[in-house]
Amino acid sequence: MHRRGFLAAAARAGLAAAALPAALRVLLDFERALADDGRAAPFPVKHGEHWEDGRVRCLVCPMLCVLEKGEVCFCRTRMNLGGRLVNNAYGNPCIVRTDPVEKTPLNHFLPGRKALSVAIGGCNLRCLYCQNWREAQSEPKDLRNLELPPWKAVQGAVDQEIPLLCFTYTEPVVFSEYVLDIATLGRERGVRSVAATSAYMEPAPLKELCAVVSGFAVALKGFSDDFYRRVCGQRLGPVLKALETVKASGSWLEVTTLVVPTLNDDMAQVKEQCRWHRKALGADTPLHFARFVPEHKLAELPRTPVSTLEDCRKVALDEGLRFVYLSNVAPHEGNRTLCPKCGKVLVDRLGFRILASSLENGACPGCRTRIPGVWA
Repeated sequence: MHRRGFLAAAARAGLAAAALPAALRVLLDFERALADDGRAAPFPVKHGEHWEDGRVRCLVCPMLCVLEKGEVCFCRTRMNLGGRLVNNAYGNPCIVRTDPVEKTPLNHFLPGRKALSVAIGGCNLRCLYCQNWREAQSEPKDLRNLELPPWKAVQGAVDQEIPLLCFTYTEPVVFSEYVLDIATLGRERGVRSVAATSAYMEPAPLKELCAVVSGFAVALKGFSDDFYRRVCGQRLGPVLKALETVKASGSWLEVTTLVVPTLNDDMAQVKEQCRWHRKALGADTPLHFARFVPEHKLAELPRTPVSTLEDCRKVALDEGLRFVYLSNVAPHEGNRTLCPKCGKVLVDRLGFRILASSLENGACPGCRTRIPGVWA
């Protein structure tokens, strides 16, 4: 969408240019180089360095890609366009659908509510088991996309009375400029935002997201650098730092680990992760152990045995974590939210579906223990 189309769209939405977030005002003045062929135009990247010889460095994720003119980042979205760092993943989602917030997964954030889920092609990891690899491992231009500027995404949620916008399926880090603008506009309209992310992101842009995104479901893939390098193509350290950044920001946080047979199911390593989790994130930060389903380059591996997931959950509870869940397994006690003091079932789930909830203003109706989360 070129400037004229963007301004017309903003006018239809009743938005004056002066009322737009700063990043959107920049867009109105940025000279795009793509032809008007129906694709969303590249968006200027704030977190980057521009050098006199025309090279640029992306400062959004820990890879810190340096690009010659015309080159694209490892994430397949940001590129050097004529000596300017831009993002081709803005306003052009390949997935837009309605999901329960539990699918994120978030169990302590407005349980039972619907979310408008949005995803754009690209990812800065290379997980061998990625379920959405067709979208995540493609450049946005190679996918079938919708044209969805931020105001239109927010208006869609408002029109359908959906209280949440969710950035999921692919990696929100690679379209973080789009996330930032949607979440900012959403706040003004009473629509909250949540993100399912691997959190492979530098602290400065992550803190900007934390200021407007209300909840994060962060995938901690495993607890060894060797696993991250071999299976995900990145490093563990930046993810641990990102988790601490999100927790310190005050945004709601839940952590998910997909348990992959033979690769990250060692109980000694699970115990080490749970000890770190309690020390760095606190015993009240929910932890989900998810069942692996064979996919992509690990299609030959079996599904995670339920007994392995149960062992992981027991280790976590024994280490003092108070809210430990099992995902991709239903029905199971590990789907439920229990009062950590009296043991009462507070939210009964069947997978992503809420069967019953007895929470009263975020507290156990029996012993009145406050349950951490976002309940209203």
